[in-house]
Amino acid sequence: MPHNNDKIRCKSWQQEGILRLLENCLDPDIAKSPEELIVYGGTGKVARDHVSLEKIKEHLVTLNNDDTLLIQSGKPVAVFKTSILAPRVLMSGTMLVPKWCNMKTFSELKKKNLTTYGQSTAGSWSYIGAQGILQGTWETFRQVAKEHFNGSLAGKLILTSGLGQMGSAQPVAVTGNGGVVIVVDVNKNIIKKRLLTNAIDVMAGSLDEALEYVKEYLAKKEPLSIGLVGNAAEVYESFITQDIVPDIVTDQTPAHDLFNSYIPIGIKPEEAKNIRESDPSYYGQIVNISIIKHIKAMQSLKKKGAIVFDYGNNIRGAAKMAGAKNPFSFPNFISRYLRPLFCEGRGPFRWIALSGDPEDIYKTDDLVLSLFPHDANLKDWIDFVQHRFAFHGLPARGCWLNFEERPLFGEVINNMVKKGELSGPIAITRDHMDAASVASPYRETERMKDGSDAIADWPVLNALLNTSCGATLVGLYQGGGVGIGYSIHSGMTIIADGSELTGEKIKMVLKYDPGLGVIRYADADYQAAKDIVLSKNLGQAAFEPVIEGKNDG
Repeated sequence: MPHNNDKIRCKSWQQEGILRLLENCLDPDIAKSPEELIVYGGTGKVARDHVSLEKIKEHLVTLNNDDTLLIQSGKPVAVFKTSILAPRVLMSGTMLVPKWCNMKTFSELKKKNLTTYGQSTAGSWSYIGAQGILQGTWETFRQVAKEHFNGSLAGKLILTSGLGQMGSAQPVAVTGNGGVVIVVDVNKNIIKKRLLTNAIDVMAGSLDEALEYVKEYLAKKEPLSIGLVGNAAEVYESFITQDIVPDIVTDQTPAHDLFNSYIPIGIKPEEAKNIRESDPSYYGQIVNISIIKHIKAMQSLKKKGAIVFDYGNNIRGAAKMAGAKNPFSFPNFISRYLRPLFCEGRGPFRWIALSGDPEDIYKTDDLVLSLFPHDANLKDWIDFVQHRFAFHGLPARGCWLNFEERPLFGEVINNMVKKGELSGPIAITRDHMDAASVASPYRETERMKDGSDAIADWPVLNALLNTSCGATLVGLYQGGGVGIGYSIHSGMTIIADGSELTGEKIKMVLKYDPGLGVIRYADADYQAAKDIVLSKNLGQAAFEPVIEGKNDG
């Protein structure tokens, strides 16, 4: 999505950058259904409706440099005169009073056009396509490989499902770690789309055909990704009946939105919408039957020796609601593999070239490697993603940097913009799956050491802190990738426009945003996080007595 940088539409790059991110989310190469304003995750939308979208754009164009636009669940509701130090956009999305925070109430309110589902990065306009989840997926399988297979998935079979906007990162991440992967998807057209973008290598029309590929490539210990046309619940059951045990099993179907997005056994994707509308009770019944079969198959494969984990779509929670027995018999990917990274404030940091020039991203790739030359993992990631991933929409990059690396990188980026070394400003943002930005007991905060899984003060504090530090856009949301009632999460974006004021804001925003995450994990009694807080004096004197009190107890 190239732009003429000399002709911005807004009164400054702060507003223009946010507007371009909003438009980028609806780029046909990125969005699931741009005509419906749906970006990813089944129903994740950038705005409540088309009228709201146009009003948001109009307000961003006319917004003064000391104004703040307020967005309520995808609808603009007010512009207030605040300060040049304040955010230009503040958002709240899908927030419901806890007692009423359930799918039934949400659906009723949505029908009245009083709210909408923003997922996470769709609602906060920071979605960057499959690359957004790719490094987290790559990191996850890399951690699995390190722990179980001496650092490589070569010669290993991974079974998963779901090739939607988020799930499409799975085959690339697995093959990037050397493995062979079967990704099941019920929608043949989606598999064809992933073939065209090289997200998968081959398509198989049957399990037998897929297994022929598997046999060949496992023997050669060469990577291959296979898109298998089929229903995940049925295919997983077939692995059991044929006594085939993959090395790793996970899933990324849209189980977080069971009724609206998950396709049950015996139903074609093109039939689903009509059946939901004509006979919702029947559809609900067959969905429940399918999800129970799905989770049982995963449990059975675990008993047979497969490494099994929930990949963040709340399939276990959905199965529990449907009546499955003990669906939480296997862990989720964060509590099992990624939590040590969160303890050091390392997470899904990302940046986007607002100029549309890919060279801006390649220059920042070089920068991140020069700033952190001793990080072998980072070097492997940059090399991998440059060779395996084509830009979609605005060129972007994601790297799991920690709370000290992010502000250093951000300051240098801002100076590069100031000196004209880049074609235009850079939007610096992140996924909502960060250390301080989410409370999600079935995903990010599952099985916390101190039992604080459901404590949602942290993402609220995170949003307040980012607002006080002057991020360009700050939002607080509910639901995310696990569904209505299951998480509270916050988003943040700051536009590096080269100004001195932005440089000062970057120092605070990019340190305190992830730094609060270190404090969150220190408070939960993780020693690695406590050591960082004490050694770096993070949070200063306000926090140290709390840690000492816990140690004394």
